[in-house]
Amino acid sequence: MAAQLLRHGVQPVIIDSKQGPTDQSKALAVQARSLEIYRQMGIVDRALQGGTQANAMVLNQDGKKVSLLSLTDVGRQQTLFPFVHLYQQSKNERLLLDYLTVNCCPVYWDTTLVSLTQTTQQVEVELRSGTEPTTLTCDYVVGADGASSTVRKKLNIPFTGDTYANEFFLADLELNNEELTGTQLELYWGKAGMSAFFPLPERNSYRVIGNLPKASEGKTDLQLAEMLPHLNTLTGMDIKVVHENWFSTYKLHHRMADKFRLQRCFLVGDAAHIHSPVGGQGMNTGLQDAYNLAWKLAGVVNGQLKETVLNSYAAERMPVAKTLLDTTDRLFRFIISTNWFMVFFRKWIMSNASRLIWKSEGFRAAFFKRLSQIGISYRDSIINLNLSNAKNIKAGDRLPYLKVFDEKKQEETDLHEWCSKPGFTLIVLGKLQEFDLFTLAKWITQNYTTGLNFFYLPPSEKNESVFEAFEISEGRKKALIIRPDLHIGFINDVVDIEMMDNYLVNVLGLNKAVS
Repeated sequence: MAAQLLRHGVQPVIIDSKQGPTDQSKALAVQARSLEIYRQMGIVDRALQGGTQANAMVLNQDGKKVSLLSLTDVGRQQTLFPFVHLYQQSKNERLLLDYLTVNCCPVYWDTTLVSLTQTTQQVEVELRSGTEPTTLTCDYVVGADGASSTVRKKLNIPFTGDTYANEFFLADLELNNEELTGTQLELYWGKAGMSAFFPLPERNSYRVIGNLPKASEGKTDLQLAEMLPHLNTLTGMDIKVVHENWFSTYKLHHRMADKFRLQRCFLVGDAAHIHSPVGGQGMNTGLQDAYNLAWKLAGVVNGQLKETVLNSYAAERMPVAKTLLDTTDRLFRFIISTNWFMVFFRKWIMSNASRLIWKSEGFRAAFFKRLSQIGISYRDSIINLNLSNAKNIKAGDRLPYLKVFDEKKQEETDLHEWCSKPGFTLIVLGKLQEFDLFTLAKWITQNYTTGLNFFYLPPSEKNESVFEAFEISEGRKKALIIRPDLHIGFINDVVDIEMMDNYLVNVLGLNKAVS
């Protein structure tokens, strides 16, 4: 959240009750949509170099492999990052902290929020660092402070949901087992329960999760050594631990805040919603929350956007969170169920069905679109305007990743690269006369000098795929205005300045430049 605010020209004050960044790996998967954000910020190369890709998902039943589903380039042609990337939360924190440091933005560690009082104009907070109290008056507060969010509690916002009855364990281990390749996600089912092994970037290192056997539930001092017989039975392996980095037991929750905004305070990430770790969605959803809110908040603080745009944060992100909670809850209950039919289904039907279904390119594409979060759309948002008859791509959708050949520079780029700068991006597809281009440039210069970048793509043989994707027939045009979060805000089958002006001013609430 802080990094995105900085990127859009706002200097935030960040407090954190911890002593410093976490040294525990915690969340593991960085999905393609998050990598697209990191690319926009200029930090994706480090994330890629410090992580590893999972090339397959292996399903095991009673210690025997029953299905291998390849994940290599599973999202081919959908994104620049068509894979499942494993990069620990601790590394993500370091990556973003370094971004803050480069941009001269400190984090005030060991600082606690004591109280919070807001009016229609400001928020007053009392902070405590050590024994010293401090009062701070600010424009807005964003609670990115986790499942036990102090901000949410101070606002008295209910956190509705439940806790799963089962107890689970989590361990980061260095193992010496030839059965584990270091490149595959290994999922195990059996009468004893379930477990999963996720390869970490470090050699022979794995994140291991699973349910506790009934005999071990409720023990406060449970050790890894006590869990190994259970794991050996479940996996059919003799697990050889070289080094134990971290072992913990916990219960899982599925909860969602009743509100993501109350006046001048907002909730993002785990402060707003928590769910099971199925699919590696948690950290990524938090990143998406912040990505959605930051440009809107920065636009209001900088006087570029009307404050009404902030209403769209909860309107866009709450349905996403609710869908995610429902989906992960159903899938998680299916995975851990001991119901005889579910056990039978997993053992005799799912393994065979998964192999057949996975052969379908359409199914793999749909699976990746959901897993990677690139399929998330805000088509019903009040800050979008769809004036196109196209059936596939509409306002609210994520801008598709499409390669573009720049005829002027004679080099290949892509639509996402065109939208790498902060602000909105106008993309015109189709043949324009020189006078029309001059008129567009003049309109932008006179009205939106800091808020609107402009790119023009005339038809050419090398860019036919772009025109086909947007359903542009010969001789026709299309105008798109891309939001700072790479979602399409406006799309029209004609290039009409008056219509674009109406969208920017009346629908979005963008303030025109004052001359």
